Amino acid sequence: MSNRPNHVEIDLSALVDNLNQVKQLVGPGTKIMGIVKSDAYGHGLIPVSRALERHKIDCLGVAHLHEAMALRTEGIGLPIVILCGLRGVPEAEAAVEHDLTPVLFDLEVAEMLARVCREKNRTIGVHLKVDTGMGRLGIPHEELADPIRRILGLKGLCLKALFSHLSSADESCEDYTLTQIHRFRDAIETGRAIGARLEHNSLANSAGIMRFPSAQFDMVRPGIMLYGGLPSASFTSPVVLKPVMHYKGRVLQVREMAADRPISYGRTYYTKGPRRVAVVSAGYGDGLPRAMAEQGQVMIGGKRAPVLGRMCMNLTICDVTDLGGVMPGQEVVFLGTQGNEAIAGDEIANWAGTISYEVFCALGPRNHREYRS
Repeated sequence: MSNRPNHVEIDLSALVDNLNQVKQLVGPGTKIMGIVKSDAYGHGLIPVSRALERHKIDCLGVAHLHEAMALRTEGIGLPIVILCGLRGVPEAEAAVEHDLTPVLFDLEVAEMLARVCREKNRTIGVHLKVDTGMGRLGIPHEELADPIRRILGLKGLCLKALFSHLSSADESCEDYTLTQIHRFRDAIETGRAIGARLEHNSLANSAGIMRFPSAQFDMVRPGIMLYGGLPSASFTSPVVLKPVMHYKGRVLQVREMAADRPISYGRTYYTKGPRRVAVVSAGYGDGLPRAMAEQGQVMIGGKRAPVLGRMCMNLTICDVTDLGGVMPGQEVVFLGTQGNEAIAGDEIANWAGTISYEVFCALGPRNHREYRS
């Protein structure tokens, strides 16, 4: 048990269970890229990547070069895809030296990378980003033929895959996602007709994996589902996903409050009759979303306690009137399980009007993390 007032517990066995669910959904012929960008969504880049590597994931996806370099420094030998590409010659040189796979989304960077490869007499694998409707990075799908020809003509570059992203796979209406899938299939056919082998084409994120088998192609990219979260609050998962992150703190003080007493900043809440309240050891400065205060809950002794008033930077006040003998020092669970009760990241996100991705990314890096296998 941690002696810190607050700490995050990362359950790597739950991570592995979630990876196995992905494998069941996609089958043995489809490769899996585990998305570990942004410190593995707050779960810890190195421990998560090591666990995924041990359990035979095919490759890892990071946002930027510095994340890929951290993995290589720690001895991670898996293929690593740099999702947000490269910036400048030094990054290109590092990518070539350390056998990394950048995603390309413009020809200027492709030509710069090819020059570096020629200077070093090396070849590097690349993925080409295609915009099939996300409206973000990439070559427009209808303008793809000439860029593919030009990349195929650049000595030192090996075009391994086309790469695109689904914008709306978590929404109930399927039409736009099906349009993106159709565009991506056409893009692959265009590339192969020109002469590109394109063996690792990738479109499906977590929502795509769970809802659209036709989006899986050669490789899928699970992110939030690896960590036990859902793509959106209303999303229904076809598989059971286990929470990987748990966030715990302590009761600091228990107070008896008379009726009509204001609680916390701004006096937005007054007690409705005599109440017993607990002041607990985390707030928005520790990564909890401040917006959850109006309807949020915590768990103490396996039971839920509603949050009262505005959340403070490092403290939260909750109502424990009906919870029995709550005492200072008692464990508080903000995220995760306690007894037979659980608070999921998606539930916190719903209280705060955000998404579980943001909840995990906020809590993980701001708190001491402990790992269990």
